[in-house]
Amino acid sequence: MTQKPATIQDVARQAEVSTATVSRALSNPNLVSEKTRELVAEAVRITGYRLNKAARNLRKQQAGAVLVLTPNLGNPFFSQILAGISARFADSEFSVLVADTSLPEQDGRRLVDYFLDSRIDGMISLDGGLTADQLAEFEQNGVADRIVFACEWVQDAPHPSVRSDNAFGARAVIRHLYDLGHRKIAHITGPKGNVLTRIRRETMLEERNRLGLPTREDWVIRGDFSLESGHAAAAKIAAMAERPTAVFCASDMVAIGLISGLREAGLSVPEDVSVVGFDDIEMAAFASPPLTTIRQDRRTLGTRAADRLLSRLKGKPPGACPQIELVDVELIARGSTAPPRDA
Repeated sequence: MTQKPATIQDVARQAEVSTATVSRALSNPNLVSEKTRELVAEAVRITGYRLNKAARNLRKQQAGAVLVLTPNLGNPFFSQILAGISARFADSEFSVLVADTSLPEQDGRRLVDYFLDSRIDGMISLDGGLTADQLAEFEQNGVADRIVFACEWVQDAPHPSVRSDNAFGARAVIRHLYDLGHRKIAHITGPKGNVLTRIRRETMLEERNRLGLPTREDWVIRGDFSLESGHAAAAKIAAMAERPTAVFCASDMVAIGLISGLREAGLSVPEDVSVVGFDDIEMAAFASPPLTTIRQDRRTLGTRAADRLLSRLKGKPPGACPQIELVDVELIARGSTAPPRDA
């Protein structure tokens, strides 16, 4: 015979309390005593009772889920951000769904439908490439106040944003290389139009100018945060008549691809060229040589973005937190940087 699932009445009988007390203990535990909470928890364990979240969410008129948008799920950079978001929502009434915005079907109308079809209550976007039309769809449908940006953001958008101090990181890279004696510093950027590409490139150029370092157009090479773009940039650098002695890469993936390409071109890192990344993804410490980089506290980016969204879903006023929250970064010096040979 198939055993019938336990009911709230079964839990109440086991705990020797009323069904109303069980309901309060499960949905609003602060309203009952610690002893009662323990009795109900033990009764739930014994009976195997499982809360019907669908029914509860229907009563509360909520979906019980949040959506996280990522621009590329295959990029290991996002793993710790997603872990931070998941950890913060683990003890809440919300499940976490993830969507990859690189897929063509994730357009503005489809994203709004997640809200309108009652599949989600809120959204965290790690993608700063959302278009004005997509953001307008959210605004027109009255769901814009339930969206938070993390890591990337859309310039001048009204949504709260949790982001790393990218400007500090870019300055720290140039100062680190300058202090080692480098004066010929190249830069491999992120993708065109990306907000992180812009701020890291602009800050890098400002710091170079402040230090009186030479600026050459061919020393700023377009990348796209990928291994492949770093590998392709290596061939361009190896072919230069006057090569830079150091390269600041817009991401660790670019830097690791660059190191591989330079090695194939017969150049050594850091003996011939010093290389610095940005992110401190897990593989950075295990690159050959280990990668000097800017460490982003990716897990904190995720947890703080989740806190922001939870605050909004619980009805706290938007002004309760600053619109922009910066998370500190740190330069981690490893074996991929050293003084130039002619220093």
